[in-house]
Amino acid sequence: MPTKKFSLVIKKPIKDFRKKIIVDSDKSISIRSFLLGSISEGISSVKNVLESEDVFSTINCLRKLNIKILKIGNKTYKIFGKGLGSYNAKNTSILNFGNSGTLARLITGIITSTPNLNLKIFGDKSLNKRNMKKLINLMSQFGAEFYPKNKFFFPLRISSSNYPIGISYNSGTSAQLKSAVILAGLNSYGNTEIIEKLKSRDHTENLLKKNNHAIKIKNGKIKKIKVFGKQSLNNFSINVPGDPSSAAFFTALTLLKSNSKLEIKNVGLNPTRIGFYILLKKSGAKITFVNKRRVNNEIIGDIKIKSSKLNPINASEKYYLNTTDEYPILFIISAFIKGKSTYSGISDLKNKESDRIGEMQKILRQIGVYSKYQKNKLIIIGKKFSKDKIKNIKVPGLGDHRICQSAAILGLLTGLKVEVRNFETVRTSAPSFLKIVKQLGGSFEKKKI
Repeated sequence: MPTKKFSLVIKKPIKDFRKKIIVDSDKSISIRSFLLGSISEGISSVKNVLESEDVFSTINCLRKLNIKILKIGNKTYKIFGKGLGSYNAKNTSILNFGNSGTLARLITGIITSTPNLNLKIFGDKSLNKRNMKKLINLMSQFGAEFYPKNKFFFPLRISSSNYPIGISYNSGTSAQLKSAVILAGLNSYGNTEIIEKLKSRDHTENLLKKNNHAIKIKNGKIKKIKVFGKQSLNNFSINVPGDPSSAAFFTALTLLKSNSKLEIKNVGLNPTRIGFYILLKKSGAKITFVNKRRVNNEIIGDIKIKSSKLNPINASEKYYLNTTDEYPILFIISAFIKGKSTYSGISDLKNKESDRIGEMQKILRQIGVYSKYQKNKLIIIGKKFSKDKIKNIKVPGLGDHRICQSAAILGLLTGLKVEVRNFETVRTSAPSFLKIVKQLGGSFEKKKI
């Protein structure tokens, strides 16, 4: 059933708050759990699944590939894996990835080395605008073919390789491309080697660690991953933690709202995901991680946040890998900090759900905040707002959940009238976002489109 479209309107500032919350489950881990469960041997179970549109797109695609998935309780699922190379579907089959770039890249990796598949693949309006050239070039090395030739945007047709051969890959900033190579390598002949100089998020590797006959990881200054093809995978059980990216928006709200405190329970604190928090702590944010423990090869803990006076943020390019999803809300935070904040090495933000640099600059312009993007660096000059000089802020329908959430936080902090079209897109990653806003005392209106 299609999600009902609506605009979100915020007119009033949120009052001071002191609360404890639980945010939505981690999207990256939820999607990977279903994909890896589908190619493992036997039944895998996943608890505390993020029940968002991106995850439902994952489940729907797997069912079209003849994988049995059952919901057995509240946010709890069983995946009946058939092993490597077990997907099957008619040549007329169509896979719809919705808004999910993670799903698009990772499942394409599995399909690439699964024999006898010929499928049409596409996504929603936003995903179809995203350039897939790097993915296509990588999967072509394994022997997959994409049609029409020399087209790098969905919709496409993929013809899998019946004789995939492992490759060597020097990975860049994309954890999704790295994961696609790992997943393609699992069912290829020979070995696949990945050299990772810049360490991106590693949820795929963490889920596979118990399969040391199929994958070996050597950590060091340069990380090396070796995938041994055609080795069966063990089933698993996992409890998905809270998503640190979803927690980031409420962290920002608390830091910038006077006399407020927040505790966010059971959040994933994987070192490859917490660049946002490290950056803010360096700028004076009162953020602490407590009750840290390791579960299923992931670090989990609680985040405590207090209102803080922040200094300008200086994010070098090394932060990009561990902060990718949080830049839009960081740009909003910088607007409130007097002085010059700089963000370097962020050009890949232009190929996300939207051009996140250009679109966030448009929002900053509406509130009178100067920004300049040049030579892979964004500069933002924060200042004190004069509400009388600012007209209503309007954000068009971009199909970008992170920009929608960032604009909502701006409205809650300022009390300016902010209208965000197609806010329903937030359900792709954070279906509880507005429920938590209410829990913290925020108010909003929904307008049907």
